[in-house]
Amino acid sequence: MKKEKKWPEAWQEINPGCMVLEPGNARSYHTGSWRAQRPVYDNSRCIKCGVCYVFCPEGCISQDSDGYFVADLDYCKGCGICAHECWPRAITMVEEG
Repeated sequence: MKKEKKWPEAWQEINPGCMVLEPGNARSYHTGSWRAQRPVYDNSRCIKCGVCYVFCPEGCISQDSDGYFVADLDYCKGCGICAHECWPRAITMVEEG
């Protein structure tokens, strides 16, 4: 009787868990739905420096037509890095409700 293997013995035997078959498909997956907090922008304090844009690990912050920055909440994970890096304190994190 042949014993069935439980684990791969070499990395070559591991099946890929995720394969991107279509380039540029990340826009199709709205990943912000599980966030616990969201950023709220106070444009009266914003100096339009773009620090929030630079530090956002998700790349979901963009500039609006007036030059203020906004987060696309379809992709924002609520990590709070933008609020932490905003030295004029124009961004606060609030509980998702």
